[in-house]
This record gives sequence, C-alpha cells and structure tokens, in this order.
Amino acid sequence: MPEEKERRRRGPRRQDREREREREEEREELDERVIDIARVAKVVKGGRRFAFRTVVIVGDNKGRIGIGVGKSRGVPESIKKGSDYAKKRMIRVYLSGATIPHEVISKYGGAEVLLRPAAPGTGVIAGGGMRAVLEAAGVRDILCKSKGSNNKLNVALATLNALKQLMDPEELARMRGKEAGSLQPFWIKAQQGN
Repeated sequence: MPEEKERRRRGPRRQDREREREREEEREELDERVIDIARVAKVVKGGRRFAFRTVVIVGDNKGRIGIGVGKSRGVPESIKKGSDYAKKRMIRVYLSGATIPHEVISKYGGAEVLLRPAAPGTGVIAGGGMRAVLEAAGVRDILCKSKGSNNKLNVALATLNALKQLMDPEELARMRGKEAGSLQPFWIKAQQGN
C-alpha cells in the first residue's frame, strides 16, 4: 500500500512517458485537413437538434491516407472524432515517385473522379476535396477531373477509392505479360533513353 502511494506521488512511470512521447511524435508527422463542416439537424419531439458533421483527411505525405467523418454538437469535438476515425482506418497507396503509377477512374455515390499521372513539375491539378486527399497522401504531380456530384464527402471518398485501386507497376506488368519498363510514363522512358 505505501509503495502504491509513493508511485502515485512520483507521477507516471518512465515507460508511460516514453509511450506518450511516441504518440505525440506520431501526431506531429501526420497532415490533418478539415475539408467540410456541415450543420445537420435531427428532428425530435420537442423540435430540432442541431449538430455538426466534419470531414477530416489525415495523411503522412508518404503514401498513407485516411478519411474520417465526425459528428457532434460542437465543431471541435466533431473534428477530433473525425480525425481519430481517419487515423484508425489509414490505408497505404502505391505511388510512383511524386505521382501515381497509372490512370484510374472511380465512383462513389454520385461523384466520379478521373486521376492521371503527370510529369514532374506539373503540380496537383485538382480542386476541393480531391486536392486535400491527394496532397495528404503525398502526391505532388497529377491531373484530375471530377465529374457528377460536387458533394465534398462523396468526391473525397471517390478519390480514396481511386487511390485504393492503384497497383504496383511491376505487379501490373506481370499480370499483363509485359516488361515493367513498357508501362512507365513517357517522361521516364525519355529520361532513360537519353
């Protein structure tokens, strides 16, 4: 009993402090962006109850990305919920340098997106929710087009689905029965030819 009181008086153990420090370092390296805050209403017997729905993008700028939706009566709480949800469900995507390895089309709800690889120096040619998702994932050069619905949540989820569809260039070449070099973008082939 006296030992337990002594431990409480001294504060958290060294292992706990180290674990907490590691968590803080992990939080610092993640890129967190809020792309949409919407006020939603729930109709109850006494009238309407208002809450906030936030869409949060979390990425490490190195190929890991997650999207979370949080809902709460207050904006800060809903952002925290969305952020925690996104961190729990992060996925790894295949990147080819600062761009994507191949073209991909994806749909989610009414939103449809087209992603194309781009030459170095092009930048992220995308708007709204797509730009936030791609930049958080670490894509620096890409051409995008959003068709259909412009709902930010659906566009972001369609972009995430498109990134999930990306395949490793070597694996894709093996599936098609071709050489990996034949599937590379034209600017890489031109560099290798010089």
